[in-house]
Amino acid sequence: MEDDGGERSSFVAGLIENRAKERIVIDGEVGFDSGFQVGMAAFDLRSASLHLSQYKETSSSYQNTKTLLRFYDPSVIIVPPNKLAADGMVGVSELVDRCYSTVRKVVLARGCFDDTKGAVLIQNLAAEEPLALGLDTYYKQHYLSLAAAAATIKWIEAEKGVIVTNHSLTVTFNGSFDHMNIDATSVENLEIIDPFHNALLGTSNKKRSLFQMFKTTKTVGGTRLLRANLLQPLKDIETINTRLDCLDELMSNEQLFFGLSQVLRKFPKETDRVLCHFCFKPKKVTEAVLGFDNTRRSQNMISSIILLKTALDALPLLAKVLKDAKCFLLANVYKSVCENDRYASIRKKIGEVIDDDVLHARVPFVARTQQCFALKAGIDGFLDIARRTFCDTSEAIHTLASKYREEFNLPNLKLPFNNRQGFFFRIPQKEVQGKLPSKFTQVVKHGKNIHFSSLELASLNVRNKSAAGECYIRTETCLEALMDAIREDVSALTLLAEVLCLLDMIVNSFAHTISTKPVDRYSRPELTDSGPLAIDAGRHPILESIHNDFVPNSIFMSEATNMLVVMGPNMSGKSTYLQQVCLVVILAQIGCYVPARFATIRVVDRIFTRMGTMDNLESNSSTFMTEMRETAFIMQNVTNRSLIVMDELGRATSSSDGLAMAWSCCEYLLSLKAYTVFATHMDSLAELATIYPNVKVLHFYVDIRDNRLDFKFQLRDGTLHVPHYGLLLAQVAGLPITVIETARTITSRITDKEMRRIELNCGKHHEMHRIYRVAQKLICLKYSKQTEDSIRQALQNLKDSFIEGRL
Repeated sequence: MEDDGGERSSFVAGLIENRAKERIVIDGEVGFDSGFQVGMAAFDLRSASLHLSQYKETSSSYQNTKTLLRFYDPSVIIVPPNKLAADGMVGVSELVDRCYSTVRKVVLARGCFDDTKGAVLIQNLAAEEPLALGLDTYYKQHYLSLAAAAATIKWIEAEKGVIVTNHSLTVTFNGSFDHMNIDATSVENLEIIDPFHNALLGTSNKKRSLFQMFKTTKTVGGTRLLRANLLQPLKDIETINTRLDCLDELMSNEQLFFGLSQVLRKFPKETDRVLCHFCFKPKKVTEAVLGFDNTRRSQNMISSIILLKTALDALPLLAKVLKDAKCFLLANVYKSVCENDRYASIRKKIGEVIDDDVLHARVPFVARTQQCFALKAGIDGFLDIARRTFCDTSEAIHTLASKYREEFNLPNLKLPFNNRQGFFFRIPQKEVQGKLPSKFTQVVKHGKNIHFSSLELASLNVRNKSAAGECYIRTETCLEALMDAIREDVSALTLLAEVLCLLDMIVNSFAHTISTKPVDRYSRPELTDSGPLAIDAGRHPILESIHNDFVPNSIFMSEATNMLVVMGPNMSGKSTYLQQVCLVVILAQIGCYVPARFATIRVVDRIFTRMGTMDNLESNSSTFMTEMRETAFIMQNVTNRSLIVMDELGRATSSSDGLAMAWSCCEYLLSLKAYTVFATHMDSLAELATIYPNVKVLHFYVDIRDNRLDFKFQLRDGTLHVPHYGLLLAQVAGLPITVIETARTITSRITDKEMRRIELNCGKHHEMHRIYRVAQKLICLKYSKQTEDSIRQALQNLKDSFIEGRL
């Protein structure tokens, strides 16, 4: 198979849906579920892994499907023919046409989507036994994903001309929903992968996304694992703490940290790439089909063997660094990888046919030479002849360059090489007076240099490339027995690739990023199943790296206070605060330190955001309609463990309707145990706290001096009425003073009566809130991990504070 290079997506996704309504029984009455089932199979050609998901879509917007497609970012999407449903809703085929027009779409007959064939394929191809996979259990639940898998595997084998070898695939069921789910809209709103206004940002702002900030990994696999973790953070507390324990040891043991950083550089950047060449076999490997057109496949196969040899040679260095590691993760890597005899066995098999001096190289001609001479001499006579021809033509090319230097007085004539062109000549423009001699062809200006060739060089290039191709083909033929022997240990190679990617992410991304920050700027978070969400002096991880004077702010939410209403004028910091809370939670759940003095996080299963105001031209939706659709999706999918942030809901319609909708949405979310942060500049929403004791109102402090707003970006308790802040902003924007004065007269008449009513209501409910604050503190003590004596003292202090009126 061809190599799927660095940043290019290596996923192929199959999609199919079933719009048949499911029968449900509620209180003895039979009805039909409003949603429909979708199955997806995502095949990673790079790591030879298959990810199966089946889930329910609750609307025609396909938000769950978009979320998974955003996660996998496939280069090819396979769908059945488009079929218009009876209710007029479009299918997955049209979804791909509308939203993924840049992705290659492949339409296969519905007969290719056969769940029975899919189950048989998984049973034969999966590295694990069917019982270990739980195939019998998953068959009925994942019949659509199995159908998608059948079509996907069929297309890959036909398109790539390969056969997937038995017991070589890593298969996972429903991988997405074992992790935190972040929908595609929230990924954009939180700037997890790309800046929200990517097209408007200059090169100096290229780090304005969480992914770009932490993208200091050294391997392609590590980078992809980082992206996957940010899009789907963990939910298992034990796994998260295992990573945090590893990070603790790395940050406290400088020798271990720098030792691992250096050793990981010894491993090839594309170590995970080798897997695909051991999991796929050409449909027919004979000299009849191994012609010139197949030289790239042969070259990639030889390169994979060299990559594997280089990686195995670096394992003793990794063992030396990890020998005294204490944390479970690193100790387990040492035991399962460094002390695993299977790697020594594979290295011995490679050493029997591969020359010991061959190394993985990234310089194109050096890599070509290494691949031609990978096999030990004397194994194949025809290979030795092809090598001699390759050496002779390479030497002739360099001799030709020396001849041209002397003949045409070009002492600075260079002879670079690339895989597309082969050898060509290069010379600085300033050294060329007039035209080059007529002997030279294909003259092209390239920056400050001139690139050109000649008929003699072109002829030698053809002979050199042909000799190299013959070397590749002969080498591949000789390596087939070695490839079959290595395929028997493909599970060990999968483990090695996964371990190296994980170490790269933790060491070169997490630990490296934290080590570049001032001491104590990042802290280890605590994860709980039922505790509060408490972040002390938290900071926005992206913006604090851009602005040195970033102002930290805290948050506290619990079952007793599960909604925060954050108020403040425009530009006071509300949207930044909402992003900050979500990004800190995401960092905590991928097993990384967080930018805060202290943080304890209740594990979140889904993050929902409603931020930004803009029309959606693709779906012909106004700003308000877009708001309502996103809000409907949140309410249809929210759970008690979700985190919801909503920014200025309702501002895209009339004031009365917007307030009514925002108020109603808040009341609905209050009935759940989900944590909600609701940012608004509607003063009337502060009255929620006078009715519902589990609502807390906060505001961003703003100072007014000389009729100008001085933003402090400090979050404080309670409400803050900034009189006519909109008019002050309008004045700064340059509106005529007469217009400003008229507006000020009108708005003061409207708001004076309303403000007096709000102040009266707040006084009435003061005592109720004192009682509720006691209940809130009692709930927090319930989940506290303090000693009994400490809790007893805290209860006494709480009692004294209530009696003395200090609450």
